[in-house]
Amino acid sequence: MENKKKMAAVLAAVTAYIKTEEEMAAGIGVIEAPPVTYTHTGVWGASGRQAQMQLRNLMQLRTFHGSRLR
Repeated sequence: MENKKKMAAVLAAVTAYIKTEEEMAAGIGVIEAPPVTYTHTGVWGASGRQAQMQLRNLMQLRTFHGSRLR
């Protein structure tokens, strides 16, 4: 009895997998991504990103955690 239940579950899973593979091959159920629009960030955006990267670099160098060289 238990083997029949397991076999039925396995067959159902394999059938569902094959069905989804066929649908994907046919293009059914494919969700298209919206087109990506790029905006010009400008000088202020670049400056902000550069400041964030410099702060991260200083944190990585343990500038704010104290230095043994002082």
